[in-house]
Amino acid sequence: MLGMGTRELETWRPAEDHVEQSSDDVWTAVCAATRAAVSAADVDAGAVPGIGFDATCSLVALGSGDRPVSVSVTKKPEQNIVVWMDHRATAQAERINASPHEVLRYVGGVISPEMQVPKLLWLSEEHPDCWNGATRFFDLPDYLSYRATGEETRSLCTTVCKWTYDGARGSWDAEFFREVGLACLAEEDFVRIGNDVRPPGERVGGLTQRAAEEVGLREGTPVAVSLIDAHAGGIGLLGTPQDGQAATAADIDFDRRLALIGGTSSCHMAVSKEPRFLPGIWGPYRSAMLPGYWLTEGGQSATGSLVDHVIHTHARAQELVHEATRRRETVYELLNERLREIAARQTGDEHEVSLLTRRFHVLPYYHGNRSPRANPRLTGMVCGFRLSDSLDSLALYYLATMQAIAHGTRHIIHEMNEGGYAIDLLIACGGGTKNEIFLQEHANATGCRILLPEGPEAVLLGSAMLGAVASGDFASLTEAMQSLSAPGRMIVPGNAETLRFHDAKQAIFQRMYDDQLAYDALIGD
Repeated sequence: MLGMGTRELETWRPAEDHVEQSSDDVWTAVCAATRAAVSAADVDAGAVPGIGFDATCSLVALGSGDRPVSVSVTKKPEQNIVVWMDHRATAQAERINASPHEVLRYVGGVISPEMQVPKLLWLSEEHPDCWNGATRFFDLPDYLSYRATGEETRSLCTTVCKWTYDGARGSWDAEFFREVGLACLAEEDFVRIGNDVRPPGERVGGLTQRAAEEVGLREGTPVAVSLIDAHAGGIGLLGTPQDGQAATAADIDFDRRLALIGGTSSCHMAVSKEPRFLPGIWGPYRSAMLPGYWLTEGGQSATGSLVDHVIHTHARAQELVHEATRRRETVYELLNERLREIAARQTGDEHEVSLLTRRFHVLPYYHGNRSPRANPRLTGMVCGFRLSDSLDSLALYYLATMQAIAHGTRHIIHEMNEGGYAIDLLIACGGGTKNEIFLQEHANATGCRILLPEGPEAVLLGSAMLGAVASGDFASLTEAMQSLSAPGRMIVPGNAETLRFHDAKQAIFQRMYDDQLAYDALIGD
């Protein structure tokens, strides 16, 4: 990586479970970040041969003249993106799931309110001004390629994974849209959600004059069909060679590999040569990420955001942030240091952190469960609080939360392995990979080795691979993967005692879910 640029985005939460952004704000940030990256790389903008876009799978609404159309209860036009994590369409998703259709087999049997069809249904029912005023709906990655080129191409990745497009047949299922209450889209021949659907990495077109001026690159620069951000991470990770051996796609045993892409949420990406239908886990999606392979996609709706919530809602949060600022460190570094101090006091070994939560347990479903429970109405649970608001109590809560996230990953891996995979290697990227305890607890909880890539940003690498294919530098994504991915260090699980401890923690993790269902049954509707 020669250069990187970042810009903050504005996010609105105007109501419970409503999360919104602005497409103009996103585009402005993309332009600023690209200019910063080119400057940091110290290269001529004309030397950039291709561009790849990735973004969250969020829903963008545009009206006449490509003006933003409000998706918000505030009716403000700049709030024209329903962000992926928005759960306003939970009731619509439940109605869709109540009448099982063949389409649902390809989303683990249960469509999620994080996907686009429930959100479209919500807009049609609850926000007719938006529904009637919108001339185009895009997934955010496709909006970016459209903004850059003026071409309305949609990605096979976005449409198959989040919109129920049938990639194998190359068409929308009109019967499904009629059944769920969106017959108008079928009657319009799906023009508002797109009919030109192409594989990631193909050339959409070139930068328009206006886009080139805004983004600071050469007019006509090839732009690739886009990817969802986590799927770009999958491309950037799954081809990584291990144990010092170079590999081609034919040499890699993909059944044993899982790409773990962490951020606000986490995604768990695996591919196979044949389709695998796994209850509660999204997919199988043919060629939606890696050409010729079926994608299986697990995920957790709140991971990095959950850790931050636990930290910043604690009574000692302000004190912790103040100390981190004074020491020019992160709050995570301070909490990790505190955990090592506690371990040293209790065991004599600062590295024996894992066992500190013997009587502290968390169920991490604070924003529901994406997979394999596939239930957005589940809630978080904590067992082990004492009458203390000390920094030590916060450190233990923080540790138990990271362990709970790791046990969610273990649960997903177990279900994938029951369905035909043999996963024993995690290849990881994202913010969590900068946290040593977070990583080690994932290795300890899952019993898997964790391989970190050499480069610091696998999602950006995957997106750059798109640009490399669109420019003609590589003939395919597969070729780009095996040429541009490189391994870093390996993290291995702990000792036998630690693994036995985590076997017990997994049993508690499962029991807490059973207990929540029991409580719900006792209290009734």
